[in-house]
Amino acid sequence: MVGSDMQFCLRWNNFGTTMTAALHSLHEGGDFVDVTLAADGVQLKAHKLVLSACSPYFRDILKNNPCQHPVIILRDVPIEDLEAVLAFMYEGQVNVSQTRLHTFMKLAEALQVRGLTDTQTARARVEKVFIS
Repeated sequence: MVGSDMQFCLRWNNFGTTMTAALHSLHEGGDFVDVTLAADGVQLKAHKLVLSACSPYFRDILKNNPCQHPVIILRDVPIEDLEAVLAFMYEGQVNVSQTRLHTFMKLAEALQVRGLTDTQTARARVEKVFIS
């Protein structure tokens, strides 16, 4: 058959798992960080790509301020909540104590963190914690 070009689908079966582990490793090791978040007098290093993918809030800031290594200052944000939000962004889950849950969710909502605030089911999951 002249002129017919067959296409082959090549799939990396554990792509999601591998990428999650790679992101976790990059974050833990501080490799290739290109943005700093500052809160409570503490600086946390992160990756623009991760922040942008997980938060329209951060995406807009980073898109409108194309600095090589920006520093984003978050006023009146408890560092524990910011660390937990970052952990959620990099790992897709995080453990938060009941005493911190309200402020954590408030921060997640302010930062428009996908997976926590983009659907009503996220709120339902949090409410279920209090019922259980």
